[in-house]
Amino acid sequence: MIIIENKSIADIPLLHVVEQKNNDKSLPFILFIHGFESVKENNLHYAYLLANKGFRVVMPEAIYHGERQTGLNSLEMNIKFWEIVTKTIDELQLIKDYYESENKIIPNQIGLAGTSMGGIITLGALTQYSWIKAAVSLMGMPYYEQFSQYQIEQFAAKGVKLPFTEQEKEAILEHLRTYDLSMQTEKLNERPLLFWHGMKDPIVPYKYTYQFYESIKPLYQHSPENLQFITDEKADHKVSRVGVLKLVEWFEKHVKEAEILEITK
Repeated sequence: MIIIENKSIADIPLLHVVEQKNNDKSLPFILFIHGFESVKENNLHYAYLLANKGFRVVMPEAIYHGERQTGLNSLEMNIKFWEIVTKTIDELQLIKDYYESENKIIPNQIGLAGTSMGGIITLGALTQYSWIKAAVSLMGMPYYEQFSQYQIEQFAAKGVKLPFTEQEKEAILEHLRTYDLSMQTEKLNERPLLFWHGMKDPIVPYKYTYQFYESIKPLYQHSPENLQFITDEKADHKVSRVGVLKLVEWFEKHVKEAEILEITK
């Protein structure tokens, strides 16, 4: 039986999903991040399938979302987009440390994934945490500075006055560069990375994500099996059933089974 626990760690609301018979064991661990203006509950189907395969899954609520919402409207949320992204990346360490201290996870069997904003967060987190064994980006992209500049231009075109000075804007961009995977691809270190993206995506453009994938291929010349891009030619900004199942397979192979293979060598 799969159990779903709603709890809070360091004031971060989250869902903890695991097979009941495994709850007291140290297990392979997956962190899964929801999308912008979504909530953690919307991705429970991923957690259910992963828990069925023997993973412990934790799905945190991003700041200003769901249980953490503060009444911001859509424009205000968009202005805070990068604060949400970087805050969530920072909070991943707190969550991981908690479950590790409780002996509920296997420290070298940790995966990270997310949809849309969650995919963006996933790619940024790879610049910060070597403990991420494998990752899956669903409709995400790594170009933090470039995308933030584009957003600023869009706000200006709509006549939106941003609540910060030019100096403050530069400070924000400087901060984002520390999380920008496109600027520090060496931090991938050949770790398993799967992309899924719909070619008709109107929100996070497909071409930029695929461009990044092509640019990092040379980094995986000795381990090409660790890098994969799944294109759905018909999909827009919604992950297909195939994409969901491929995520589960990826973590089985590169988080769970990979460690078993290393132990038996």
